[in-house]
Amino acid sequence: MNKKNCNNTCNKKTSIGGQALIEGIMMRGPKVTAMAVRDPEGKLVLEKWQTSAPRRAKLFKMPFVRGIFNFIDSMTMGYKSLMRSAEIAGLEDEEPKKSKKNAKTVTTSDEQPLAEENLAKTTVESDTVEACDAPLDEATVIDVSEEIEEKTEEAEATKEKSGKKEKSDSALMTGVMLVATVLGVALAVLLFIMLPTFLYNLLSKPLPFLAPENELLHSLVKSVFEGVLRIIVLVVYMLAVRLMKDIRRTFMYHGAEHKTIFCYENGLELTVENVRAQRRFHPRCGTSFLILMLLVGIIISFFIDPLCIAIFGEIPHTAIRTLIKIVLRPLTMGVGYELIKLAGRHNNLFTRIISAPGMWLQRITVLDPEDDMIECAITAFKEVIPEDESDKY
Repeated sequence: MNKKNCNNTCNKKTSIGGQALIEGIMMRGPKVTAMAVRDPEGKLVLEKWQTSAPRRAKLFKMPFVRGIFNFIDSMTMGYKSLMRSAEIAGLEDEEPKKSKKNAKTVTTSDEQPLAEENLAKTTVESDTVEACDAPLDEATVIDVSEEIEEKTEEAEATKEKSGKKEKSDSALMTGVMLVATVLGVALAVLLFIMLPTFLYNLLSKPLPFLAPENELLHSLVKSVFEGVLRIIVLVVYMLAVRLMKDIRRTFMYHGAEHKTIFCYENGLELTVENVRAQRRFHPRCGTSFLILMLLVGIIISFFIDPLCIAIFGEIPHTAIRTLIKIVLRPLTMGVGYELIKLAGRHNNLFTRIISAPGMWLQRITVLDPEDDMIECAITAFKEVIPEDESDKY
């Protein structure tokens, strides 16, 4: 099967996934990852690279464990792609030199030497023409040679300066990613762990029914209250950020990503018309993963207090309980990953039930795309379809 043209044999579930970016989309296949982004002039900039999966021991590939590492990999790759899309789309201060040249470009590392080689070639040809207009005496030849040598040295200096700048930008990007990760984790802990616990402790005094005398019932009510509040916080947050113009457009690209994957899974040719007609809610969406993690977290929290009572004879202090929840977060990720993977592979009553909350939440985060957004998604998707159909479940 030609990866550029999907035919009617493509009627199975695929492992290809994607992520909406700033004015673009990233698609990740088993062998190739590609991102297509619109530059400020509206041209489509395509970049692709080999999909590299870290080598891990078999223990880390086991169910409920693999989800933790796959989640970290997805977050890392997604953040890098997001930052790169911001550069191409012109949201960074840096001049998007690549995107202004043509619709499809090579990577930066490949493009820079080509640009310098062309510059040197053009300079030599221009100087040779000027020399031919005058008598070809020895002085003229020497002057031209010296000028060519000077320009070659300038090109080498520019290349060296560019290399240093790339290293500096890479170090800066690493620092930004580190700070953003720390702030993101801190915000998540504050909003989804500490805030619900604080509000429960605040409201349980004036509202006694929130804190019944029976310890096990108390634990159950507390877990449900905190879990529901986390879901409310997530929904309110999603609704708030959707009011931002750039985020709303990103949510529209999210819709283009889902529709393109559905079109491929349904065995249809990847055209704007076919993609536009597809559903926009997909069971393997990251939004569904978020809501599943919250729901799994509610179930897991049911067992914290009973186990502490059985082991230590008392309900743990609020600080200890919060710490236990943070420690159990990898387990929540692992279970959520397995559920979302199951929902992507099968369509039955159980998978429809576990997918329902995520499908509902996608009404906020997945919007109908415009045609140029669909073109963007198709361009990236076609690049990652493997010839050997290794993406099929």
